[in-house]
Amino acid sequence: MSADLQNIVNEFVMMYVLIDPIGTLPIFLMTTAHMKPEHRSMIAMRAVLVAGIVLTLFLFGGRLLLQALGIPLASFQIAGGIVLFLFALTMIFGPPKAEQDKEEIGTIEQARSIAIFPLAIPAIASPGAMLGSVLLNSSDTLDVEATAIDLVIIWLLLGVTLGLLFLAKPIIKVIGDAGANVLSRVMGLILAAVAADSVLVAVAEFFQITSVSQQGLI
Repeated sequence: MSADLQNIVNEFVMMYVLIDPIGTLPIFLMTTAHMKPEHRSMIAMRAVLVAGIVLTLFLFGGRLLLQALGIPLASFQIAGGIVLFLFALTMIFGPPKAEQDKEEIGTIEQARSIAIFPLAIPAIASPGAMLGSVLLNSSDTLDVEATAIDLVIIWLLLGVTLGLLFLAKPIIKVIGDAGANVLSRVMGLILAAVAADSVLVAVAEFFQITSVSQQGLI
């Protein structure tokens, strides 16, 4: 596998884990349980659209903010990798995603605002997903082709999320809450590996270590 293709695969896996379409299903069902199907579909589309706008802004604005602050990308990648690793640990050892938001969801009125909170933020565009969007843009200068690929990755995964939300009830009936919980733990383990790899790549780049990549450790 070429380096460019491997990088695209890593980015796709990272964003899939951070957006966590499967983990969003229980939250979506809890917030729209007593709504008509047409209202549920409208909320799903609005939530995905808002989340996409937020992640796109972080994709472009995060890089510009780092440049304005004079923070090297390698430093941000190391810090981001550590944060992502800690986030992955909460996915592995913490309560299920739905349980984390249950108390907040119980106080929210059943209205169109549900699409914004908690569905768009923080269920779909979670803090981890926002950070991941910044990490996607790994160039100090704007690379049109790489940025276009990053946008495709983000919106493709959001499309997958939207499709799953449309099929929320049948999917949960099949896998159950326990199945969604297991998938979330597995995704957390994968995210931990991706986060560790991000730190190794950033350290190798910062210290200009070329032999690490050649040995296949990165």
